[in-house]
Amino acid sequence: MPNLSLTQRIGLLISHLRNAGSLLWKWEASIKGVTLGRQITFAGRPIISVARDSSLILRDRVSLNNSLRSNPVGCFQPCILRTLAQGAILELGERTGLSGAVVVAGKEIRIGEGTQVGAGAMIIDNDFHAPVGEWDWSYDTTTHAKPIRIGRGCFIGARAIILKGVTIGDRAIVGAGAVVAKDVPPGHRAVGNPARIIPP
Repeated sequence: MPNLSLTQRIGLLISHLRNAGSLLWKWEASIKGVTLGRQITFAGRPIISVARDSSLILRDRVSLNNSLRSNPVGCFQPCILRTLAQGAILELGERTGLSGAVVVAGKEIRIGEGTQVGAGAMIIDNDFHAPVGEWDWSYDTTTHAKPIRIGRGCFIGARAIILKGVTIGDRAIVGAGAVVAKDVPPGHRAVGNPARIIPP
């Protein structure tokens, strides 16, 4: 390590220790039923749960940034990946990267190859609750769930929210803080709340 300052050497050591911990978190994920591709990287410990008879798949070279310093803008929480019901599918394509993002599938969420999901973004295919009777609520993650499909090479900005039933085309960009409730064509941008679509 020629010409590195003491603080740079310490930073490099911490980075190596964080990557060593990645082995433990990958082992934990596989015990929970996650299908892991090759060269997966966990920077810090993600929160993962897999419902019985559902599929949570991380393809080759997926990267999950879960610790505060693992992303230039910081991660205020770890990545949260969950399948909530029997038959649900959550799939992250090759070279997908997430930073402190929440991806929760009651039915189906597929994120394409090379897509990046910014710090604190949320991708959720269901409403979690449905009204029951006059004033009550049920915990229902499947009845009104609609699949989400995000294409290849997309960028989902920090704190964006992708709602149920949305399809985002290849190479589309979702701006930071956008709330997306309708499809985004390939190569287009979605910005604002509610998101408006801007052509290339």
